[in-house]
Amino acid sequence: MSYYKTRIVVTVLSDSPYDPDNLYDLAYDITDGDCSGNVEIESSEELSREEMAKALEAQGSDPEFLLGEDL
Repeated sequence: MSYYKTRIVVTVLSDSPYDPDNLYDLAYDITDGDCSGNVEIESSEELSREEMAKALEAQGSDPEFLLGEDL
């Protein structure tokens, strides 16, 4: 199985400083709200199982949810 790390950059244009509470609010504000937005894929790289486990831990996620119990 392959694993990937993709870095996405979102640029928001608004009439005041922008600080969304979550990704859902961000998407809504760009698609249906009062903001303009642009989404770009900055990078994408394939990761080994071990690299993915480390990346998940760095984000504060439990690797087991994506990689299963056999780490």
